[in-house]
Amino acid sequence: MREIGHTDGYLTINGNRIFLRGTLECCIFPLTGTPPTDEAGWEKVFSTAKAWGLNHLRFHSYCPPEAAFKVADRMGFYLQVELPNWSLTVGKDTATNRFLYQEFDRIIAAYGNHPSFCMLSAGNELQPDFQFLNAFVGYMKRQDNRHLYATTTFTFEQGHGTQPEPEDDFFVTQWTDKGWIRGQGVFDAEEPNFNKDYRQAAEGIKVPLISHEIGQYSVYPDMEEIGNYTGTLEPLNLKAIQKDLEKKGLAGKAERYLQASGRFAVQLYKEEIERAMKTPQFSGYQLLGLQDFPGQGTALVGLVNAFWESKKLTDERYFRQFCSPVVPLARFEKATWTTNETFAAQVEIANYYKEDIRGKHILWQLTDKTGYEVGRGKLDAGTFKKGTVTSAGEIHAGLEKVRNAAQLYLKVTIEDTDWENSWSIWVYPPLKELNAGDVVLTQDISQALSALEAGKKVLLSPRPDKLEGLEGKFLPVFWSPVHFPKQAGTMGILCDPKHPALLHFPTEMHSDWQWWNLVKHSKVLVMDSLPDLQPIIEVTDNFVNNRRLASVFETKYGKGKLIMSSIDLLSTESKQKPEVKQLLYSLTQYMNSADFVPTGTVSKQDLLSFFSKQNKGVEKRTDARSIYEE
Repeated sequence: MREIGHTDGYLTINGNRIFLRGTLECCIFPLTGTPPTDEAGWEKVFSTAKAWGLNHLRFHSYCPPEAAFKVADRMGFYLQVELPNWSLTVGKDTATNRFLYQEFDRIIAAYGNHPSFCMLSAGNELQPDFQFLNAFVGYMKRQDNRHLYATTTFTFEQGHGTQPEPEDDFFVTQWTDKGWIRGQGVFDAEEPNFNKDYRQAAEGIKVPLISHEIGQYSVYPDMEEIGNYTGTLEPLNLKAIQKDLEKKGLAGKAERYLQASGRFAVQLYKEEIERAMKTPQFSGYQLLGLQDFPGQGTALVGLVNAFWESKKLTDERYFRQFCSPVVPLARFEKATWTTNETFAAQVEIANYYKEDIRGKHILWQLTDKTGYEVGRGKLDAGTFKKGTVTSAGEIHAGLEKVRNAAQLYLKVTIEDTDWENSWSIWVYPPLKELNAGDVVLTQDISQALSALEAGKKVLLSPRPDKLEGLEGKFLPVFWSPVHFPKQAGTMGILCDPKHPALLHFPTEMHSDWQWWNLVKHSKVLVMDSLPDLQPIIEVTDNFVNNRRLASVFETKYGKGKLIMSSIDLLSTESKQKPEVKQLLYSLTQYMNSADFVPTGTVSKQDLLSFFSKQNKGVEKRTDARSIYEE
């Protein structure tokens, strides 16, 4: 027998606290267009979810067939079912109201005995009549009290959605009256800080709190997936994107766009999940999603595709480091450090395993990519009680051993177990003065043109507000650029880490946390009119526009040679950041080397076209909620 309940605001099974590691299941079955009614079809879904560390599925606006419950029972999943209700006119139509009551009765009669059936919501993002919804949930409880019920899975209705409704047994939301509880609202607005969680926004919630549809980080389409559509549905969206890429001569870049945007999304999902697990009041999260959603203008936000097959952006084992019953967590203040600092982190253990963890030391190691050890240690053995997030102690490692700019890897392991987790930090020498050699550094286009005409080497980095281009954003497209067109619409940087211009700036081929200050203080240049130029740092565009975008490119101009950076490298405020100093150093070192031999050419008109024709003053930047505005 299983009894689901809540105690002191925490979700429990048979009195033991649980934490839901969930994703949405949106009835995406491209070969048939309908959910499977056989157990084999659902075994594919649940076994994939389990391989990625999940224990929970939320069925978005529908109830699955019997076979899904049978497989979930067998595999130990917790299910949230919803009535077929995603409406902005709730309570207004008598016939619809009657149908919803009857449908609830039918669902309970057919599936109510399944132990995996734990929770039911009246629907998704419902509006506006919460008097009707509260009365409806009251009816549900009287009919069958073996499950937990909620009036809605989140709502945009004014005056609701920031606190649980009176009849709610659990509360799924993006925000409370005290702030956001998912990364969409903070990751682009705040510098990277790994100390943070959502405890302040979660304060005072009296029922189990679950973060709603977290993630939604769009990944560039995988053109290879087209061949998988051999059944009912035809991927007209993917075929249209492929045709557009071919027309623009970009088809050869599609795989790199996929890998760069996808690997970036993995890191965002990691921090999203870890912040949820660090928040003591949370009872879980629901990803949107592990699986792609090909509807709503194409929302390819998953790490597995519409067929529940991995996109090979990361492996399941890495994902389970931070998506498991037991997760080592680290709190530290920033992503970028200098060699005259001491790295410090607080280690915590989130334990939602079936039993306490006793007598295990916590081992840690800080290394570079070659395995060179910057620091290691062992934290005292303690007791990490089940159903808690418990401090394990502090890590300190002096960074003076790091001689050159490096990406370091912190690994934390629970002794004699498979439970481990890892993080990257970036460490730079503290550059006080930059020796630019014979490179002219300037923010001014006129000065740059004069120097180039004299045959000099120029690094031109104007203030972003002087440039034409797209807003520099750290986060990629939210959900879908078609469904939410009011967003910058880029999907992270793309570069070759082995390019000699980046020799002294350690990076992967994709965006990561050390890029935050760089891209947030930038404009993205549209390079469609200059197809022969090869950018040093590209930006992946969304699949609707498929433009050639760049932040740093090199070229010849007359007798001179130029690197132009739309990342602000020269403003006084920007140069205070070690990552900005380091990128500037790496570029100037390259420009003073024999490797700096640009091949493309530009005209004066080409360069002037990147500059704004008028003084814009202080530019308005979009925020996380602006995409919802009419």
